[in-house]
Amino acid sequence: MSRKKALALASGQCLSLVAAAFLTVSCTSTAPKRGPAVFYPPSPEPPRVQYLTSFTGSKDIEEQSGFSKFVVGEKRELKVDKPYGVALFDGKIYVCDTNAGVVVFDLKAKAFERYKGAVGPGALLQPVNISIEPDGTKYVSDPVRGQVVVFDRNDAYVRAYGDSGSWRPVDAVAFEDRLYVADSANGVVRVFDKKSGEVVRLIGDKGEPEERLARPTNLAFDGQGYLYVSDMGRFQVVKYDRDGHERGTIGKLGDNLGHFARPKGIALDRDGHLFAVDAAFNNVQVFNRDGRLLMFFGGPGEQPGSLLLPAQVSIDYDSLKYFRSYVAPGFDPRFLVLVTSQFGPHRVDVYAYGQEKGRKYPTDEELLKLIDELRKKELEKTAPPSEKPPEPLPQKPPG
Repeated sequence: MSRKKALALASGQCLSLVAAAFLTVSCTSTAPKRGPAVFYPPSPEPPRVQYLTSFTGSKDIEEQSGFSKFVVGEKRELKVDKPYGVALFDGKIYVCDTNAGVVVFDLKAKAFERYKGAVGPGALLQPVNISIEPDGTKYVSDPVRGQVVVFDRNDAYVRAYGDSGSWRPVDAVAFEDRLYVADSANGVVRVFDKKSGEVVRLIGDKGEPEERLARPTNLAFDGQGYLYVSDMGRFQVVKYDRDGHERGTIGKLGDNLGHFARPKGIALDRDGHLFAVDAAFNNVQVFNRDGRLLMFFGGPGEQPGSLLLPAQVSIDYDSLKYFRSYVAPGFDPRFLVLVTSQFGPHRVDVYAYGQEKGRKYPTDEELLKLIDELRKKELEKTAPPSEKPPEPLPQKPPG
């Protein structure tokens, strides 16, 4: 064999080996390993909430092939810094990063990107909350810009509500032909006519000082059209009708179950259950229609399912298909619950609310009765001797 042919053969063999190496690397699976399922409440109680996964940066959503890593090296990870608002629509998780604008986790395209509409007239300074109507219209509350900025289904800028400098909009939720906006600077909810952009009503500014809103933080509507306002100044969630009449309160200042220390984000499911974040307790409490506590989930820590300074909660019924692979065998999810944490390794946690298949669950009424019985037993254990009921006298045997 001539020297020339030998070199050509060697070169071809090298290219084949390199190509094989490329194929081997590019075909390597990068699927994340999943640990044991995390449920709330924990066993042996019937599980109602399962922690599924979390999103903190581009590595949690983007798929980089082994071939790409081999050729250009591993991509630099982009991360969410300090999230607050979150919403899921059409396969995309929109997150208000108060230090970096709105970011998007695109579940269909498996991409992490900056919000494309936030340029020109749609530029955002410090977005805090985002809400999305069924038609895809998005309302982003930006207290530094001093406006609620509206984008359409395709994330293009539409318009803005409010005049900068006169208020501090921190959350906005649309209902029918009105836009309800929490103004934390003035302690009210401003109601805008969506078409004209004019303020048509204020909510929370009437009555005695203790009956007024102090520092409204987050808003949500239930299926019957009642407005719920999370108020950090009153340490409560306040319920109003759309004319601004107070219809009740949930919680109060305290460190017991059902109390609040730092209430923030709120959301309601289709059954009227209120999901309320407390940043001090690092959990989400779930209340029935009457404001009675049913359960809570989360808790402080860095392990999967835990929360660190949680901010907002959002409920989604349409995107379970993107998370089926995370659901534990035998658990039947009904909807998703997304919760943001401003610190820790997990910035956007995704949970599933549902039931274990084939297991009998108590009704809300039965659950509340059980909770009352447990509370009564706990009170009896801790009560002073003088307040405890007397022990029954022993019965004398007959005869």
